[in-house]
Amino acid sequence: MSTADERFAALGLELPPAPKPMGVYKPALIEGAYLYVSGHGTMKPDGTMIVGKVGQDLDADAGKLAARQVGLSMIATIKATVGSLDRIERVVKVLGMVWATPEFDRHPFVINGCSELFSAIWGEEKGVGVRSAVGMGSLPGNIPVEIEALFRLKDA
Repeated sequence: MSTADERFAALGLELPPAPKPMGVYKPALIEGAYLYVSGHGTMKPDGTMIVGKVGQDLDADAGKLAARQVGLSMIATIKATVGSLDRIERVVKVLGMVWATPEFDRHPFVINGCSELFSAIWGEEKGVGVRSAVGMGSLPGNIPVEIEALFRLKDA
């Protein structure tokens, strides 16, 4: 059986830099057995952001790719905070927010971009937790997706 770090490496995906806070908050916080990861955006490996409104500037598939990019940004923060993806016991909760037109209704499909990434890394049993996927009237910097999550740590 492979480890989470090995499964991530096998995906061949490039991580963006771990983002710095854009306000007064911590990108991640360990509290007891849990790692809380603040809302992350669509940072690409070059440090720029994917921007645009889903249903207007981006279609659902592009929104899903943006959500996967948010997942990669969160992975960068997890690695910067705890050192290894193998320290994660399970994904507990994901909150996905999609900046979308009022008529767009495929928010869960978009957030699957992140959820499918987590499932590929930690497996279907431990990589899939409870989740909310909601539409928003706006998001910071005109990003299409913001996601926050809660993880349980191993041996904490």
